[in-house]
Amino acid sequence: MNDNEALNVLGEIIVPCSEDPVTGFYRDGCCNTGPEDAGKHTVCAQMTAEFLEFSKREGNDLSTPRPEFGFDGLKPGDRWCVCATRWRDAYEAGAAPPVVMQSTHENALEDIPFAALKKHALDLS
Repeated sequence: MNDNEALNVLGEIIVPCSEDPVTGFYRDGCCNTGPEDAGKHTVCAQMTAEFLEFSKREGNDLSTPRPEFGFDGLKPGDRWCVCATRWRDAYEAGAAPPVVMQSTHENALEDIPFAALKKHALDLS
């Protein structure tokens, strides 16, 4: 599914999450997903030190640069498409990062209640 067809959790056309750093399973800047994306990288999250540490403890170090993969490492404030289940686990542990609802793919709702995302929304009043 391309980003012109994908919908966000608000039922609207999804908007890019980040192009610096370029995020998304398909590295298209959007939290698009498809059958190849076993991790369901569907939640557009704004990184926090707490979430980066949580993710590292859980086995996915997002802060350490990996030049062999063209990955500079993330820092607090960066936006990144994270796996829905990792975000949910962080939420349950009290370490969930803020979410950009307009950039979070509707597929995230298969793993995360809308109310949980909304509680951490950056772009809703």
